[in-house]
Amino acid sequence: MLLAIDCGNTNTVFSIWDGTKFLATWRTSTEHQRTADQYYVWLSTLLNIHRIEADITEMIISSTVPRVVFNLRVLADRYFNTRPYVVGKPDCRLPVAVRVDAGTAVGPDRLVNTVAGYDLYGGDLIVVDFGTATTFDVVASDGAYVGGVIAPGVNLSLEALHQAAAALPHVDITKPQRVVGTNTVACMQSGVFWGYVGLVREICDRIKGERERPMKVISTGGLAPLFQQSEDLFDEWVDELTMHGLTVIHDYNKRQETS
Repeated sequence: MLLAIDCGNTNTVFSIWDGTKFLATWRTSTEHQRTADQYYVWLSTLLNIHRIEADITEMIISSTVPRVVFNLRVLADRYFNTRPYVVGKPDCRLPVAVRVDAGTAVGPDRLVNTVAGYDLYGGDLIVVDFGTATTFDVVASDGAYVGGVIAPGVNLSLEALHQAAAALPHVDITKPQRVVGTNTVACMQSGVFWGYVGLVREICDRIKGERERPMKVISTGGLAPLFQQSEDLFDEWVDELTMHGLTVIHDYNKRQETS
């Protein structure tokens, strides 16, 4: 069985893949101080609670927080007796090309989303990921990652408003009933929600115009369902796109080792 780990700036996702389906997926906050022993206690407790018998023999990691990777490697070695693949490292190969400026380090999460999108839908894609940052990844017709766009995340924008303006409260993002708010919370929610609808539509339209071809737009990330219901922004929504990409990359590397 495969333990796939996606470590983002805010949350870390653990999924157990049995070769055909995910048996379980759990989230924890991303903390670089967390030790391998703490990870194992947390994971084994959840496995016991849900009565899942998982003989984990493989691991793959995607992490946008480099300081976390060391303890995850220790977890793999100490408790599962395996050496994990780490996306972005030379010994973890990708089934797609990366065509960006020389010397550019592309975030591993964006590479994994590219692989997953191409595997599910083919090329000519725009992958919009609503995470700590809102990212737009452009997938060429042959599956290559050819660049993208990075914008502040939705919750990050709300938190910045709250911290920078003493009179503005912390609010949760939701679709407002009206564009014009009649109280502070409604005004903030409208500005962020409709602002991001406009941001997504404009950026996607400009990418399509620059690429000069039809492109399918798919979304993922925690807030993707909220925007998926509005304004026909996306052609598809994929809940666990990154985790799917990790299984594809793992299988690709295993095939390369045996070929």
